[in-house]
Amino acid sequence: MRGEEVAPLSKKHQRFLPWIMNQFALPSDIVSDLPRVTILGQLHVYIENHQGLVVYSDTELTLKTRTGLIKISGSGFVLKMMLPQELLLEGTINDVTYITG
Repeated sequence: MRGEEVAPLSKKHQRFLPWIMNQFALPSDIVSDLPRVTILGQLHVYIENHQGLVVYSDTELTLKTRTGLIKISGSGFVLKMMLPQELLLEGTINDVTYITG
């Protein structure tokens, strides 16, 4: 389903997620559309399930997610890849912060 737009689940359907994950042994990040952040050392950050850029500069990247914001601080940032729900950031990573709300 990469690259495809998926509508968010209604509150009614979200109540059934724990049962569905248990019955079918599905990973929670796939079923619940949570962001996945993979950090490779201090050089790369790969983020899946984001909903767009809020801030981008050579020292800061902030992304919107379904449940809040992800803020990455550092230096020398370059967007190596950006797809509708995936992003690869290269540079010196100093801090990754998750902001709820």
